[in-house]
Amino acid sequence: MENVAPGLQPLRFSGMISGNQRLKMSTRAKSPLARHRARRARQGFVRVEVNVRKEDAGLVRHVAAALSDPARQAAARMLLRQRFAEPPKVSLKALLAAAPLEGIDLDRGHDAGRDVDL
Repeated sequence: MENVAPGLQPLRFSGMISGNQRLKMSTRAKSPLARHRARRARQGFVRVEVNVRKEDAGLVRHVAAALSDPARQAAARMLLRQRFAEPPKVSLKALLAAAPLEGIDLDRGHDAGRDVDL
């Protein structure tokens, strides 16, 4: 036995120290909803939650249905992009190149500055 003070019991550890335990996987089967969401995620779908007025909820559902329907998704996407997509960003260089410069005098006169008394 170990050297222990008289009247005290030696400490014994079971080997099950916090962090030393294996985690058990849940044996419970996935719910049908979880299986459906996992399958849709594998197909490239993403869940999106939006808040809209009550009268617009049906419209948003129809738009979402059209975007997920292979027969209608191309037309729906094109229509939505035409109406709501941001215009492409144009650089300053492209804006200047496209600017009509006819009739604008771009020559600067030589300015010697002003006389300063030192």
